[in-house]
Amino acid sequence: MVDTTAVSIDRLLGTKTRPAAEVRVVPWYIWCGVIAVSSSIIGGYWDISWHRSIGRDTFWTPAHVAIYLCGLLAGISSAYLILSVSLGKRHAAKESCVKVWGFHGPLGSFMSAWGGIAMLTSAPFDNWWHSAYGLDVEIVSPPHVLLIGGILAVQLGVLILILGCMNRTEGVSASRLSALFLYVGAMMVLLLQLLIMEYTWRGLLHSARAYRVISLAIPVVLIGVARAAKRRWATTIVTAIYTFFLLGQLWILPLFPAEPKLGPVYQKVTHLIPWDFPLLLLVPAVALDLLAPRVASWAAWTQAILFGSVFLITLVAVEWPVADFMMTPAARNWFFGAHYLEYNFHPSWKPYEFFRIERTPSDFWSGMAVALACAILSTRLGLAWSEWMQRVRR
Repeated sequence: MVDTTAVSIDRLLGTKTRPAAEVRVVPWYIWCGVIAVSSSIIGGYWDISWHRSIGRDTFWTPAHVAIYLCGLLAGISSAYLILSVSLGKRHAAKESCVKVWGFHGPLGSFMSAWGGIAMLTSAPFDNWWHSAYGLDVEIVSPPHVLLIGGILAVQLGVLILILGCMNRTEGVSASRLSALFLYVGAMMVLLLQLLIMEYTWRGLLHSARAYRVISLAIPVVLIGVARAAKRRWATTIVTAIYTFFLLGQLWILPLFPAEPKLGPVYQKVTHLIPWDFPLLLLVPAVALDLLAPRVASWAAWTQAILFGSVFLITLVAVEWPVADFMMTPAARNWFFGAHYLEYNFHPSWKPYEFFRIERTPSDFWSGMAVALACAILSTRLGLAWSEWMQRVRR
């Protein structure tokens, strides 16, 4: 049976639909959303590099334009979707949508609209913040949190829009939508990585705090998106996209010239400075994908305990020795990028030594126990989120 009310949305928006196979072409508003989230992530990592290499010379940098293009595209596509349904005469389309403040539209369009508004609101707030408190500040500042929250809302909105189509289609069209769904999931992982990067720098990867932050932020997205996609090796695909994106920024950004425009300048910089080598999330992802079919019938909390434990153990097992390697001269090359230092890195700081956050073994192991609890809780939330997403139709 084809959900005719759901199909009527596609007809109203100009998408050709067919029974049993439904949309043969991915709707334009989904492509617009995918471009929007891609622009925000490219701009975000470009902006981090700009700050590390040049400083904050003006608001209108190319990186900022790329970031806020996401909000603009999300606003345009969401407004079209909401107004097309709200002002249209097809009652079936309205009945199969959600209603917010008298307007009708797909759930994802309202989420994207809110995210776009939050992003565009953060722009003047961020400009004022830098003028009041300094030109180059930390990532986690109030305007940046508002901006990242807006980007996350746009990503969630696009994810839900794709789900609405994917869950009511079959065959080739569903496969294409599933691939886009996993891609947007990878963009969410990249956004979370950007948010926590100050806690996961290579000099902190022998501390329990780093693994605690990673375990809290990452599994919920990996598990949630992979389960909802209903695709073999979904977790591996998401982390592979994440890995290749960060390797791309590591290898491409230094090809462009740059010089500091703020002081004090402690390091000679002649090109854009990228962020660190990516976390090896690919290894836990493969382990999780191998386990998933074997425990699909287990209770949710049992799966969460298993998946959370496997995620943390495999991550520490691979990341700990790699962090050691990143401190050696062998990693100071274009491939691993351990030799890149931002212009304001003070000479007294030691870039090739670990920061000891926990002072005693007891502190470390208690911190790792908390990290394990965070991984299990985050995994359980991901499982619950995936169950909800598999029911989304509008």
